[in-house]
Amino acid sequence: MMMFSQLGDMVKTVKAAPGLIDRANALADRTQAYRQQMDAMAAQALHAEPAAGALEPIAGVDLDRYARIVKGIAAYGYDETKLPVVARMFGVDPEAWAQAQAGWGARIQADRGVGRRFNEIYAAV
Repeated sequence: MMMFSQLGDMVKTVKAAPGLIDRANALADRTQAYRQQMDAMAAQALHAEPAAGALEPIAGVDLDRYARIVKGIAAYGYDETKLPVVARMFGVDPEAWAQAQAGWGARIQADRGVGRRFNEIYAAV
């Protein structure tokens, strides 16, 4: 009796196999398409140029100074509360720093070219 049950299960599995294979192939195709899309986006990000005017200083803080200030908190164990202290070391008052921090953060998020340039500066300083 158990042998017939196992045989029945095997028949069901064999009958289901083409559908399972089709679904697996479809998933593999979607995965490949997704990878290609992500690769294209990464390549675009590597070569993106900032939009016109996107590198203009914010509250007197250019992107180079912003990157140096952000990286400057490394000396404080990456404690973000020390950003105003580091900003003052770079001659930026707290009000200007607050504007620059918000503005550059928004630009970096919105413009891949600005983000790419920020990463280049950050890595170099």
